[in-house]
Amino acid sequence: MMKRTRLTLGFGVLTAMLMLLAGSCKKDKSENTAPPTLSEVTNLNARTTPLASVGYGEWIIIKGTNLSTTSKVDFNGTLAADSLTYADETSITVKIPANLTDPINNPITVTTKYGSATLNFKIMQPAPVISGFDPPAGNPDDLVTIKGNYFKGLTGVTINGVAATVVSSTQTEIKVKVPAGVSYGQVVATTPVGSVTASKTFGLKHIIFDDALRGGWSNTSYSSTYDMSQNVIVRRGTIAIGHKFTVGFGAARFRCIPTFSTTGYTTLKISIYGGPGTAGKKVRISVTPAKSTYDLVLTEGSWTDYQIPLINIGSPTAIDYITFQEFSGIASQIYIDDVGFY
Repeated sequence: MMKRTRLTLGFGVLTAMLMLLAGSCKKDKSENTAPPTLSEVTNLNARTTPLASVGYGEWIIIKGTNLSTTSKVDFNGTLAADSLTYADETSITVKIPANLTDPINNPITVTTKYGSATLNFKIMQPAPVISGFDPPAGNPDDLVTIKGNYFKGLTGVTINGVAATVVSSTQTEIKVKVPAGVSYGQVVATTPVGSVTASKTFGLKHIIFDDALRGGWSNTSYSSTYDMSQNVIVRRGTIAIGHKFTVGFGAARFRCIPTFSTTGYTTLKISIYGGPGTAGKKVRISVTPAKSTYDLVLTEGSWTDYQIPLINIGSPTAIDYITFQEFSGIASQIYIDDVGFY
């Protein structure tokens, strides 16, 4: 009797296990096999408000149906990281990669176990950024290299409001030619997302020195020696001034006859190359008639392009002398190029 009871119990357990297995198989067979659909995109803060566009690198929610088996999210050829993708049946939370193929139009393609779907959508690069340009001045048809980021889809560059010929363009660099009739002005780059103006101004509106002294200016330096035809270390062109402070507090000084009027000018510009031992050393700018002073910090072994608003040296209305005085108390060598006003 005991043996029959155990046999009956064992048979019951086996039957229950078979029923569970059958139920499990039935559940697998009922998995949603419909292909995905995509309807809209929202952000994480306003989850019920559809967006018309977003930017690179943002977190978004892609809404649709049949999304729980999502295996990849593709942004115009760039895949989202698996670790930054979370899907359920009606939504995918995902972080857009930091860089995409197009500056604006980057369709989203979602692939699941049972198909794929694409949503045409605007995912825009940030507005362009200019970090600098080289050289700091030039003549018409000279080549200027503009450095920065987010230049994809570049639609144009202007200098002083005149369109420049674009020679080449990548996401981080633009090469242009200075337009005819332009010697100075603001540099502006434009993409489909927006425009940016460089923080520094190109060129010289009034020249003190660029390969030679100009416009009534002469060299009246003191406690120094200088070479006005030095052609080895040059910022631009063929000549730069080789200037050696023979003692501390010597000066490179330029005089203008007649007196230079600053009417119509806002900025003093000068490029200086620091010789051996000049790292972190100072050169002080002053003018006669006396106004305020302003200190420049030198960079050893490379050129630095300085732009000093005239307000920083007391907003002089007229200048007889402009002085660049060594102000760290050491004898040292510097090189000077592209001096003038804008």
